[in-house]
Amino acid sequence: MIARLRGTLAETGADWALIDVAGVGYLVHCSSKTLAALGDLGEACTVHTDLQVSENDMRLLGFAHGAERDWFRLLTGVQGVGSKVALAILSALSTEELQRACAGSDAASVARAQGVGPKLAGRIVNELRDKAGGLPTAPGSVPALPAAGPSADAVSALQNLGFKPAIAAAAVAEASAELGVDAALGDLVRVALKRAAG
Repeated sequence: MIARLRGTLAETGADWALIDVAGVGYLVHCSSKTLAALGDLGEACTVHTDLQVSENDMRLLGFAHGAERDWFRLLTGVQGVGSKVALAILSALSTEELQRACAGSDAASVARAQGVGPKLAGRIVNELRDKAGGLPTAPGSVPALPAAGPSADAVSALQNLGFKPAIAAAAVAEASAELGVDAALGDLVRVALKRAAG
């Protein structure tokens, strides 16, 4: 089984990366957090991987940290959670946030992920509650990207200005904490720009 790849980041898409390892290109499906952590095109990168084989498909999943891969495996062990939904959850929540949500039976946080309804979110936190404390979390977990509202628009604005998703999300999170939840988009962008540039 392929457990890790180290190579050059050749290309990326919305939910995948192409890693060139000694001239062989591996298509790796990733969460948005992993994509943000891989760096720029042409740079060296390392991904921890999980190979999933079904009757009509073979898919390589990539993770920035081994802890993220462990959580992916836990999530896909829950009935109704396939690789796509597990990656959506890991895109919406850091491993630390996911651990807190499961330990605290916070289904609403898990339901923030695209394609996860309240019923499935409840099943996930119920099944993983007892396992949550035993798994490590990824070091320096990236803040969750907001799904909608002024914060999401501010993250998008910073990305349009050339900032990486992880840096944009962290800067907007700091700006939101400073200005409060009712902050206007213009103020969020102004303060977040200072944080991101600093």
